[in-house]
Amino acid sequence: MRAFATARVMMLPMRIAIDTGGTFTDCLREQDGKLEALKLASTPDDPARAMLAALQRLGAAADCEIRHGTTVGTNTLLERSGARVALVTTAGFEDVIEIGRQARRRLYDWLAPAEPPLVGRRLRLGVKERVDGRGRVLTPLRPEELRRLAARLKALAPESIAVSLLYSFAHPAHERAIAAALAGLDLPLSLSHRILPEFREYERTAATVINAYLAPRMQRYLRRLEAAVGRGWPQARLQVMQSAGGILSAAAAAREPVRTLLSGPAGGVLGAWQAARGAGVGPVLSFDMGGTSTDVALIAAPGPRPAMESEVAGLPVAVPMLEIHTVGAGGGSIAWRDRGGAWQVGPRSAGAMPGPIAYGRGGEALTVTDAQLLLGRLPARLASGLALDAGRVAEAFARAARLERRSPETLAAGLLRLAEARMEKALRVVSLERGRDPREFTLAAFGGAGPLHACALAEALGMRRVLVPRLCGLLSAYGLLGADAVRDESRTVMLPPEPRLLEPHFRALERAGRAALRREGLAPGAALALRSLDLRYRGQGYELNLDWSAGFAAAFHRAHRRRYGYADPGRAIEVVGVRLRLVAAAPPLPVVRLAAAGRGAAAPPAPLERRRIFFERGWRQAPVYMRDALRAGQRFSGPALVTEYSATTLVAPGWRGRVNSRGDLLLER
Repeated sequence: MRAFATARVMMLPMRIAIDTGGTFTDCLREQDGKLEALKLASTPDDPARAMLAALQRLGAAADCEIRHGTTVGTNTLLERSGARVALVTTAGFEDVIEIGRQARRRLYDWLAPAEPPLVGRRLRLGVKERVDGRGRVLTPLRPEELRRLAARLKALAPESIAVSLLYSFAHPAHERAIAAALAGLDLPLSLSHRILPEFREYERTAATVINAYLAPRMQRYLRRLEAAVGRGWPQARLQVMQSAGGILSAAAAAREPVRTLLSGPAGGVLGAWQAARGAGVGPVLSFDMGGTSTDVALIAAPGPRPAMESEVAGLPVAVPMLEIHTVGAGGGSIAWRDRGGAWQVGPRSAGAMPGPIAYGRGGEALTVTDAQLLLGRLPARLASGLALDAGRVAEAFARAARLERRSPETLAAGLLRLAEARMEKALRVVSLERGRDPREFTLAAFGGAGPLHACALAEALGMRRVLVPRLCGLLSAYGLLGADAVRDESRTVMLPPEPRLLEPHFRALERAGRAALRREGLAPGAALALRSLDLRYRGQGYELNLDWSAGFAAAFHRAHRRRYGYADPGRAIEVVGVRLRLVAAAPPLPVVRLAAAGRGAAAPPAPLERRRIFFERGWRQAPVYMRDALRAGQRFSGPALVTEYSATTLVAPGWRGRVNSRGDLLLER
């Protein structure tokens, strides 16, 4: 456990952030303006064990506030290990969930298999009812139909139920009647008019089904966790990070787990933006590399903005989520040969147990971390205390290199290039493929492994500056600490862009959102209401989300030109939906202020050691600095290593680094 001195802030209750990753669990405790950090090996078989151990070691107070970033929902969807779900829908629409859209994941590959639906045909049940697009009942839902439905579901014995009726967002009464009729089954119920009260049957049904698929496992996990926390810390408040970049109560997360699919990565995006603002470096590409995966995002002014349509594990998720792209490339990513004998890296990972060969826990497969150690880019003992077994790593690479008839160093460097190619592609997806030039951004590198690859990736993308924030190995937990409480509400309206027509809908959303925050105990009175619109040219099949403002029509034309390359100011605009985000601001985070190095003392302190590091042109001697010993204003040139409690930074040849007043490292070519 490591303590960090910070500037004094007003006294507040203890806050603890715990981000559970596939390999490590990252923890921060904040109290009276001081931060304490802790990094533990994750316990994938039961993530709660590592979390409870962290609370014990951090000395959690009985009335502390616990903020949790979890991968339970994400892993459940990726592994297809969720509940046996039954889908109830309008008769004749049972196959919407399987038909999906015309779009194919690989446009010209006619044989590319579609992702199988989460609900098999036998468990998709239609009920006789019908509502039109304006909410008018065409076929009423009869009591005998409800009794028949309950009997069929009882015989099928599902573990969770999703209800998504045609146009339920305009007339939710039929879904409510179904919920009342099925209450006796005592199963988790996901209703589409609560999960996603918007048009587009496929996306709404898919989001509702995913929620139902995750609900039993997430509810069990959070209820067990709340019970265990309650026994040890009776007045503690457990909160969960949601994919849209805000905190919600554990009870709300259990009811709507679809909103937590990017829970952990969302904390990293918030942390990167907080660090970028503090360092004054403007828009950033965030690069979060942990032990199992890498998460990247583009963060432009005025900050992280949720997208309304995303994809996770090949399935559409139309609830608000930060635009985060994930690839299976982390420190624990395993190197393997494909059928043609070519080397590949990832997406399989060595995880926390046994982990890479270097961890000495029984791992046998070569990983990215092992390659970094062989090339001299990691110290023999990490600052967090973990000893690395360089001897076993050298033996493993020597065996593999003999078969390749090349040197172990060349093999290790090649594996790193393969991993970096996957990460570079991910960064291109969130920048170039969306019309943004990465050269206009700073690369914010964090996670335990991110700063080791930052210079190489920045060079590949033509970027000239890298930000390595203080606490970079724990930045997702730092983002959790600073996250606001957020509630998102939305409604499909299909109206012309006239404020007098839109105002009643915004007011209704605000009433519903404040009531929800009040139920969750998340300070609704202080919440700021942020309005936005889903806009399109009339007749289009896609929308752009823009903030509500007096000039939103002109802003839409500009945004349309930027996104699609053209605009048509003479064409009518349609407001497809209205959205409201209620934000209750979190208390301010403590700010690190480093002592200045002194006038004329820009040179770094004496290095801990000098070590050989392998680059493309061979071995180079490089100093190793302890990050805690660096002072504001100090500068140094690459090659160099900077080690700290939770991460290691590689400053490549041709790069120089400097330390700012907050303790961030700014690397420039």
